Amino acid sequence: MPPSARLAVLLERELPRTAAGLVVGLSGGKDSACLLALVAGLSAERRAPPVRAVHVDHGLQRAAAEFRRVCAALCARLGVPLAILAVPVELGRGVSVEAAARAARYAALRGALRPGECLLTAHQAEDQAETVLLQALRGAGPAGLAGMPRRRAFGAGVHLRPFLEVPRRELERCADALGLETIADPMNRDERFDRAYLRHRVWPALERRWPGAAGALGRVARHAADAQHLLGEIADADLVGLRDGDALSIPRLRALAPARRANVLRRWIAERTMPPSAARLAEALRQCLEARGDQRPAVLWGGQALRRYRDRIYLTPAHLPRLGAPLAWTPAVQPTLELGAGLGRLRWVERPGGLALDRLPPTLSVERRRGGERLKIGPRAATHTVQHLCQTDGVLPWMRDALPFVYAGGRLIAVGDRWSDALARAPLGAPGAALAWDDAPAID
Repeated sequence: MPPSARLAVLLERELPRTAAGLVVGLSGGKDSACLLALVAGLSAERRAPPVRAVHVDHGLQRAAAEFRRVCAALCARLGVPLAILAVPVELGRGVSVEAAARAARYAALRGALRPGECLLTAHQAEDQAETVLLQALRGAGPAGLAGMPRRRAFGAGVHLRPFLEVPRRELERCADALGLETIADPMNRDERFDRAYLRHRVWPALERRWPGAAGALGRVARHAADAQHLLGEIADADLVGLRDGDALSIPRLRALAPARRANVLRRWIAERTMPPSAARLAEALRQCLEARGDQRPAVLWGGQALRRYRDRIYLTPAHLPRLGAPLAWTPAVQPTLELGAGLGRLRWVERPGGLALDRLPPTLSVERRRGGERLKIGPRAATHTVQHLCQTDGVLPWMRDALPFVYAGGRLIAVGDRWSDALARAPLGAPGAALAWDDAPAID
């Protein structure tokens, strides 16, 4: 059986019948050209959903125009619509060109996928083996050693790698047999890049010594994926007993074995964002579990932070919303007051026995806490510091700079919609007003 026939059979078995359409990620190389030709053939025979191609142009090399030309010529020959996405690569500090280009490429492909479509990429057995080796050299755990998944949710659809267990040479023979015009990516031969170095310097020696290396490393990936799946199930079971609102209970977390603590914490973080490195996660656990009751550790990575308060661990943004300079507010002219990004807005609502508006000056001042502010919140209540009120009500310490302190003529009359000054209220049953804090951030 010719390579193209065998691959077509494999591909037809893998393709999702219910997909709204198939989108082939086309680089112009032999692997993706072979994939596109086979998918287009199946689609023309009505054994696959309609197909289109997407080429991502990073503009990183002089051959970019030739890549576009080859992709356009191939799609014209096959009668497949082609979209070319110009995607600049932004290099962050400490990020390799390879990683930055890959992140930009997948972000563009994710955005280009329509609801129900399936993205197909031509990753093959040696690509998977290289990924596993590179992850091992970085000290990855099961999630990294699992390599590239065959299928995953992706944008508005799914991402499928149907040739993940097919040797590269088989795809190359298929492209040659079909007479496809292709182009080699110069970056794939540039040994400054880890994957190219591995492919040209290390991999040939591995294959000479262990001819089945790609298949063996593919099995490593599948074993690691199975292990990662089991770790996920264990973490989900542990989370049932650990959740405390939006936080995790530290006493219950401390009762777990150390490996399960790290496993469940990583899973919990992954529900909302990218977890930190293993070393950073271990440091976060150490600080949160060993801190004294009056300590409030915070471990930051990327744009996130793990913080501890009152025997709970919270996941928060690294940079929290806080009021800026004092704001002048004239409610008669400006019914609502915007407090700033992530802080919502203030407005007055009628409330019998609330603050007596007729006793207040026309312009109020809204400020961030200074420290030492005091309020009498009930006719028979003692006057307390706002700090004491925050502690009593469990207002998170890192959110206290987000509280809007409302002053009338220099006198504190309210703190958001949380507390108001009893001495500034209207008589019981008389018309009054209270503050409403719309779209407020979570403060407790």
